This record gives sequence, C-alpha cells and structure tokens, in this order.
Amino acid sequence: MTPRLLPLLLLALGLSACSLLPKVGPDYQPAPPAVAPAWNAPLPHGGDPVALADWWRQLDDPALAQLLAATEAASPSLPQAAARIAQAQSELTTANANQRPSLDLSGTTKRAAFSYGSPTSFQTTRQASLMSSWELDLFGGLARAEEASQARLNASQARWHEARVSLAAETASTYLQLRLTERQRARAQAEADSLAQSAQLQAHLYQAGLASPDQAALAQAQANDAQDRLATLQASHAQQLKALVALSDLDENALRALLAPGQGHFPAPRHFALPPLPAQLLAQRPDVAAAERDVAAASAAIGQAQAARYPRLTLSGFFSPTLLNTDGNLIRAQTWSIGPGISLPIFDGGRIQANVDAARAQYTAAAASYRQKVRDAVSEVEQALVRLDAARSRQQAIAQSVSNYQRAFQAAQERQRLGLASPLELEDSRRTWLAADLNLAAVEHERMAAWIALYRALGGGWNTTAPAPVAPVATAPLASGDAE
Repeated sequence: MTPRLLPLLLLALGLSACSLLPKVGPDYQPAPPAVAPAWNAPLPHGGDPVALADWWRQLDDPALAQLLAATEAASPSLPQAAARIAQAQSELTTANANQRPSLDLSGTTKRAAFSYGSPTSFQTTRQASLMSSWELDLFGGLARAEEASQARLNASQARWHEARVSLAAETASTYLQLRLTERQRARAQAEADSLAQSAQLQAHLYQAGLASPDQAALAQAQANDAQDRLATLQASHAQQLKALVALSDLDENALRALLAPGQGHFPAPRHFALPPLPAQLLAQRPDVAAAERDVAAASAAIGQAQAARYPRLTLSGFFSPTLLNTDGNLIRAQTWSIGPGISLPIFDGGRIQANVDAARAQYTAAAASYRQKVRDAVSEVEQALVRLDAARSRQQAIAQSVSNYQRAFQAAQERQRLGLASPLELEDSRRTWLAADLNLAAVEHERMAAWIALYRALGGGWNTTAPAPVAPVATAPLASGDAE
C-alpha cells in the first residue's frame, strides 16, 4: 500500500462514520387501537380446554382430520402465500445488500492486426478490471428501505398462517354442511316413506267412501312434496361432495369411502381457552399482525422517500491490470482510481415531494386498515360467542322437545297396536318427531359452526413465533424460452 492511499482510506472511514447521523423520517412505534376492556358476549364454559392449535385433533373425527391434511397439501393458496414470503425475503436481501460495498470483476482478451504496407503486426491485449462501489447511507434512506422490507416479510409470513387458518375453517364448514345434509336426507327419506303410506291409506279410505276426494288429493300432494324435498337434498349432497373433491383434490370414490363410516355424524365440539381480554386477541390474529406490519412498512417508506431530498455520497474505485503483447514485445500497465462522488437533486419538477406525499398517504391508509382490522377481529369473536351461546341454549330446549315427541310417537305406536289409534294418527306422530329431530340436527350444526367461526376469529392458535415456510411449497416450471 502506497502512502498516497492512506488519506483516501481515512476518508472512507470518516465517511462511514456519517451513517451514525439520525435517519430521516418517522421512527415507527406500534400503537394498538383501543378496544373494549372486556368481552360483552357470554363466554363458553364446560369441558376441558385444549390448545387451539391442536383443536382439530381433539374432535374425534378421523375423516375430518384426513380431509384437512389433504386440503392443505392440495391447496393453491398456501403455495401462493409461500411464494410471497420468498419474494419478500429476496427484497429484504436486496435492501440489505444495498447498504454494503459491491465488488465486480471483469476481464477481456482482444486480438488485433495492424498493416501499414508490409509486414503485418499482431497485437494481443489482456485486461482485467476490479470495480467497487459503496453508497454511504448518510441520512438513513437505505436503512429505512431495509426496515420496510423486513416489515413486509413479517406481514407475508403472518398471511401464510392466515391462509392456513382460513383454509381449515372453509374445509370444516363444507364438511359440516355435508354431514347436516346427510342427516336431513335420512330424515327426509323417512318422512317421504311416511307420507307415501299416509297417501296410500287415504286413497283406500276414499275408495271405500270413508274419506273425501280433497283429503286423498291433499295426502298425495304432501307425498309428492316430500319426494321433491328428498331429491333437492340429494342434489345438495352431491354438490357438497364435489366441493370437497375440489378442495382436497382427492378422487371422488376415495372421498366417498373416507366419509362413509360417519354418515350424518357431527364432530363433537371441544372447549378451548379464549384470551381473557379483547386486547390479547391482537397477538393471536395473523391478519391483524400482518396489517400492523403493513403500517410499519409504510412508516419506513416515508423516510425512504424523504432521503431522496438529501445528498447521496458514493465511494467508488477500480483496479485494472493490462498486458499488451505486440509481436512478442510485452508491455504491462496498471490503472487504479478511488474517490468519493456526491449527487444532490436541484430540480425534479416536484417528483420527490410527490413520492413523499404518496408514502404519507399510504401510511394513512395502512393505519386506517389496521384499525378496521382490529375492530373486525373483536366483532367476529363477539358474534361467534353470541352464536355459540344461542346454539347451546336452543340445543338443550330442542333436545327435550325431541325426547317428548319420541315418547309421544311410542305411545301412539302402543295405542295403534291396541286398536285405539289409526295408522294415519301414527304417521302424523312419526312426522312430528322427525321434524323435531331435524331441528335438533340443525342446531347441533349451528353450534359446531359457531365453534369453527370462533376458532377462525381467534386466529387458529397462531402466535408470533409460529414458523412459516421460507420458500414456495411448489415451483411452477418456466415457460419455454424463459431464462433460468
């Protein structure tokens, strides 16, 4: 190292110290929106609380567990979310690299001929170049860019978890609706058989002159309506089955075999712990965390835009050895340079200010979206709690009603056996019992649906330490002609 390089190196060290200057732009400080101090809806009680993340495995429904696993493996939404994570990670790597020196190496070899009459001279030139450049982050614009990229990465990771929770809830809801349709279809078949028998009895009574024509026609119309309801439920069941095929990407015959053992069976709901305070919900919702990280990224983008107003200082240099061979005569040469360069915007037609204004507007929008997301999160939990409490109360009342209607039907059977009740009275009692049992199935479905809604509203057991993929789950092949 020659003594002349020492002042330049000292200059570089001195300039690097300039990065200790305060960064332009606001320093982001998380400020969660105010929420209610306590839940206003009644909380569920009873049972043994289980961890929300393990809730699906506690439902004692092997078919649902396998369906959820197949759906997660086949879903396109999760690879899309994972790809966004990989993209955000790449952007963060780029932002981090922009704050460090770059070093490029290039080399060339040339062969030339010169002829001024005769003889011809040949010349070979070999040259290498080592170039370096480093932008010194005097006002923190590059650091703000890295902050924004880190926040976007965190947001994309949270949204991957949100996609998983939403997918599980959607799959379970579709599965639950299919199980309800199976129960409705079984009851509709029993009702159709009962009405068909009543219509046949009315027809015999009419032929014997013991019933009016309108009674026989009405009984036959009711039997026809029951067949229509049964056909509608069968079509609905087929549609729901195909929806599960699309979600899980399972073969339809394999899916039918998987679902067959639990015809009409609802998963048994299990109680899970809720955050004692609404404010604690904010740490459990991945979509809320993602919205907060969007605010942080927008805040950092303001400083990044403001830094464009100030001077940019770059330290650059190169070293280039050259070997020149002319008809066997070798000449070696070395060229190097090092020094700072500065640029300062003088007139840009308002472009920089427009970028700053746009960044501030984006921050305002992100902050408003975050506040709305928090309100929505609390509201979704409150609504799920109300649905859950109402379904619990209704289930108790309807279960007692079904029990009483069943006893009434059994009594009618005994009376009919003793000749004290007609077959028509027996079928009327049977259909009343079936209708009540259908109401019970509907409220059981509603209660389980409320648990699923609550699971989703609470974030599905997500927390800030939950791992997320660092690369896409699947990589699509490049189109013909694309560069790798």
